[in-house]
Amino acid sequence: MAKAVLSFVCQNCGAAYGRWQGKCEACGEWNTLAEEDPSGAASGPVSLRAKRKGRTFALQSLTGENKEAPRLASAMAELDRVTGGGFVRGSVLLLGGDPGIGKSTLLIQAASMMAKAKHRVVYISGEEAVAQVRLRAERLGLAAAPVQLAAETSVEDIIATLSEGTSPRLVIIDSIQTMWTDTVESAPGTVTQVRASAQALIRFAKRSGAALILVGHVTKDGQIAGPRVVEHMVDAVLSFEGEGSQQFRILRAVKNRFGPTDEIGVFEMTGLGLREVHNPSELFLSERDLGTPGTAVFAGVEGTRPVLVELQALVAPTSLGTPRRAVVGWDPSRLSMVLAVLEAHCGVKLSAHDVYLNVAGGLRIQEPAADLAAAAALVSSLTNAPLPAEAVYFGEVSLSGAVRPVPLMPARLKEAAKLGFARAVLPEMPRGDGAADAGLALHSVGSLVSLVSEIAAKGSKRRSAAAGGG
Repeated sequence: MAKAVLSFVCQNCGAAYGRWQGKCEACGEWNTLAEEDPSGAASGPVSLRAKRKGRTFALQSLTGENKEAPRLASAMAELDRVTGGGFVRGSVLLLGGDPGIGKSTLLIQAASMMAKAKHRVVYISGEEAVAQVRLRAERLGLAAAPVQLAAETSVEDIIATLSEGTSPRLVIIDSIQTMWTDTVESAPGTVTQVRASAQALIRFAKRSGAALILVGHVTKDGQIAGPRVVEHMVDAVLSFEGEGSQQFRILRAVKNRFGPTDEIGVFEMTGLGLREVHNPSELFLSERDLGTPGTAVFAGVEGTRPVLVELQALVAPTSLGTPRRAVVGWDPSRLSMVLAVLEAHCGVKLSAHDVYLNVAGGLRIQEPAADLAAAAALVSSLTNAPLPAEAVYFGEVSLSGAVRPVPLMPARLKEAAKLGFARAVLPEMPRGDGAADAGLALHSVGSLVSLVSEIAAKGSKRRSAAAGGG
């Protein structure tokens, strides 16, 4: 019998090498290569498996009746928003998040609500015993929900059990890193086992029509652990985010074949589990620093949902040879660009100052519309001039210093008006786009120079008044 050929596979990215080496050249990680059988050899000689003849299947044309994919609502509005309206039959979702962020809590709540709606829901835990899952359900007040529980890690046993009786509508696997299959001879958690186990479970989901949720561990840099091929195999990849010091959690779709990828769901962690937050703007602005220099309210959009959040900036003289630039919740490259525009076109000298920028509440902003709010907060902190508490800011700043329009401007203004704001500083808007219907006083800004001069003038008046009063 021919000797099995082994290779060394990186457990972080899945790259394979013919010999062991300390560093993975693909991802740059050290000591992540493990010896595995690349063929995933099952029992039986290769010559017998090679004799299997393929079967023919029917080919179809592009024309035909397209039906909307049937969805199963989870009874959690925020979860349904992110998934695109509910779980599609036969779809597979991969949920990732930091340890202790609340992934299991979210899934047990969704499973309980769907089970109460007379759907068969199965929760398979590979990390906890059944008694531990029951304790969590009792703490959340969900012990009466008819969810079927099991603590099992063998993929073959799981599929055989799920195939009996009525096909389940929802199956939760917590987590995919603990599953193992007999078809490969690697240890659970390795790249080969994760890939083979996911393939077997996905085949079952497609065949039975059950919606499948796979929970995935994350690495130290926030990426879902295991090979990237698993993310390509599933229909949707969801990321559950949050800061340990904050009570709220954000569910974000990284990939979704059946819905948008820019929607977010907001939850608040309480003693009774996760509570849905239907108006995130009130949560993010609940502890505003009114009248403090360096704070600006940004009117942003996450998917189709407008979200108002406070940007906090601190500009302080530095004692270092190289000034420090620290940003939390925003792209550091955007901050560097805004600082360069302020210095090149607006005369704001920040080369001798440390700059800190923070998005209050821990929300991560990904759109360039926050450029104007960030610039206003930075100049406000530098000149010690508080910005108007009733104003919101949004707009994209170009490298020439011009302020460009951004999408969904009327929606941003309506959300600001709903929360009691009376003024908006925004780019110049074309007429007839419905912005005036929001009822706010609009202050259009064509270039960043005009906004900086206005804020600097207020700072000079405040310093003059303080000097006169002294």
